[in-house]
Amino acid sequence: MVVLVALGSFVMTLVGGWTAQHVADRRHLVLGFAGGLMLGVVGLDLLPEALEGAGEEVYGVPAALLLFVGGFLAAHVIERLLALRQAEHGAHTPEQVPQVGMGAAAAMVGHSIADGVAIGASFQVGEAMGLTVALAVISHDFADGFNTYTVTSAYGNARRKALAMLFADAAAPVVGAASTLLFHIPARALGCYLGFFGGVLLYIAAAEILPEASHRHPARSTLLCTVAGAGLMWVVIGAAGG
Repeated sequence: MVVLVALGSFVMTLVGGWTAQHVADRRHLVLGFAGGLMLGVVGLDLLPEALEGAGEEVYGVPAALLLFVGGFLAAHVIERLLALRQAEHGAHTPEQVPQVGMGAAAAMVGHSIADGVAIGASFQVGEAMGLTVALAVISHDFADGFNTYTVTSAYGNARRKALAMLFADAAAPVVGAASTLLFHIPARALGCYLGFFGGVLLYIAAAEILPEASHRHPARSTLLCTVAGAGLMWVVIGAAGG
């Protein structure tokens, strides 16, 4: 079941890469909706589950919330370091630009493996939890596929290399999800992991997906798609809980 659900990430990543090659004008609506889904999953499902599972407090603050903030900051630091590295190479050593593109794409592949692990870990909590987290991951995999192909080709790499990185990024969540079939995560560790992953997911939604959705199309329809995505997750999570 876990691997079958993760195959949805595989397909959506390829769809994002295909869109990057043909630049669909409605991409901003998909990204707006994906951002809303991710916001709903983090606030309405991941955080409550993490708070319940992680248990103890650290200096008066629930461990899950500390890890949530840690996940947000970790994603921010990694993104800033990658951006600085790309700027340095782009400005001073043009001949290394293709390698920078490959490095950035490889980082996205690593992130996608973590997405797959999150899907598998969530299924260890329960099927309803697993499906809601998978829905959030699958929705933002469109942007992952789009960005993986774009960043690889934009830095001067051949189309075949861009496609190779796209397929690696598509396969990564399946590999990550399958790995969780080999071990069982203790309940407390699982709560802590979900808190950390929630912070990472929120950063991706707030700092990457939603700004990108509104950058060229600051339309009311994009905002409505975001609200609809969050509302849909409320309905899905409520129905699963019932």
